[in-house]
Amino acid sequence: MAKKKVAKKKVAGKKPGAKKKSPAALKYISWSAVELETLNPLLQRQFVVGENVMVARVLMKKGCIIPLHSHHNEQFTYILDGALKFWIDGKEILVNAGEVLTIPPHMPHKAEAMADTVDLDIFNPPRADWISKSDQYLRDEESEKATVPHRVG
Repeated sequence: MAKKKVAKKKVAGKKPGAKKKSPAALKYISWSAVELETLNPLLQRQFVVGENVMVARVLMKKGCIIPLHSHHNEQFTYILDGALKFWIDGKEILVNAGEVLTIPPHMPHKAEAMADTVDLDIFNPPRADWISKSDQYLRDEESEKATVPHRVG
């Protein structure tokens, strides 16, 4: 008797023998439980990283400058308290509490805290330079004077 070959069922997008990706973990976190990282005397931050998105709580004292930089991440900035002035796309934009600025990937931008400010930044994908702490442009007080954008990622 001849043996019948049984066809293996193909699943779209899956390679034969590929390992199953584990599902993203559910997280429920209080900001008080997240490390508060001091980057310089005027800048602190906390962040939580998901599978494809990162949310950061950024605390800036009045006069804090985020130097001109760009990155491959899409960014949403939501001001919870205070105000940030952005230099972006040839414009100056003042973003106040309760307002949101969306920044496309690779768009150079700089910001200054016009008052003590708390902002919520959302990045897609997560900022690898923040996770690895290789974001020297935020830690170096001399970089505030830069006129050429720092390229990240």
